[in-house]
Amino acid sequence: MDIPGIPQGDFRAPQIIAEVGTGHQGDLEKARALIEAAAQAGVEVVKFQHVLAREILHPRTGEVSLPGGPTSLYEVFEDLERPIDFYRTLQKMCRANGVQFLCTPFGIESAADLINLGQSWFKIASPELNHHELLRFLSRPDFRLLLSTGVSTLADIDETLRLVAEGGAEVALLHCVTAYPAPEEDYNLRVLVHLQGIFGVPVGVSDHSQDPLLVPALAGIFDAPWVEKHFTLSHADGGLDDLIALEPSNLSTLVRKLRSWNGMKKSRVLEEIVHIYGETKVLGVLGTGAKALASSEKDNYGRTNRSIHALIDLYPGTILSPENVAVLRTEKILKPGIHPRYLSMMYGKTITRRVVAGNGIDFLDII
Repeated sequence: MDIPGIPQGDFRAPQIIAEVGTGHQGDLEKARALIEAAAQAGVEVVKFQHVLAREILHPRTGEVSLPGGPTSLYEVFEDLERPIDFYRTLQKMCRANGVQFLCTPFGIESAADLINLGQSWFKIASPELNHHELLRFLSRPDFRLLLSTGVSTLADIDETLRLVAEGGAEVALLHCVTAYPAPEEDYNLRVLVHLQGIFGVPVGVSDHSQDPLLVPALAGIFDAPWVEKHFTLSHADGGLDDLIALEPSNLSTLVRKLRSWNGMKKSRVLEEIVHIYGETKVLGVLGTGAKALASSEKDNYGRTNRSIHALIDLYPGTILSPENVAVLRTEKILKPGIHPRYLSMMYGKTITRRVVAGNGIDFLDII
């Protein structure tokens, strides 16, 4: 089958990153079961999230709908906080099961914890792609950063890569759509070639779509080194991402299918994908190749990303400092603030009008 823009050569199965995230819900035995199931499915990497609520959100961020009713999102994250020894145990469990341990920090404190565990490879989630303070902290010559690029523009990615390059860390990207679930047709996988060409770094995919195979298979056609998929023991387990995650049988099927194509001509693999899904569906997922915010994530831009927020009520005359401002996610109900690139410039500035705790700080608030 001749579809324009498809690379030639042999198919190489991408490594699968099983994203457990916080799906263990703080239970080590559940974490053990997840790691063992992921290893049995054949994945190479199991990823977690080191959550400290204060590094991510303000307590006034809002609520999420859970089985017990509307619940503070901040409190949900607080309940998922665990001491560093918890992650040390996860690291040992992964090693015992023959898979790599990978973890996402959300701020300098959680990043420092992971460094103290001996970690030198870190996954940065899409909302933290503009968290310059965190990125500078991790930009070291002996570190590797895997940066998700959901809800971002080419300019955002370029700014981050320039910042990280100053510290000398090894960098790769994960093309992503920040929606849960993300429609397969929003993935625009032809963009992988363009991102590789523009930035000269490896580009994988973080796949939030619910289909177990389609996006990972087409990502392999474009030489993606990794594909990240959320993983759960059951959709009924109640974790934040469990409803969009793969259960063990689908994860195992994904790994086996990708590996069965190893060494085959990409054109033959593409024919099989088209046979399974149909040409219209495949062309929709391939997209145009132009990097743009996907339809399903546009409303998240500027809100899921980080900006500068007031930690407490700020009144005229207040001097800004690390004690009263922070770089946080805005989410749904709060007002976004100034881009994190200006954080150090904000310190020492005087507030000229009231800013309610949790809201973003605007330039007009200091003029």
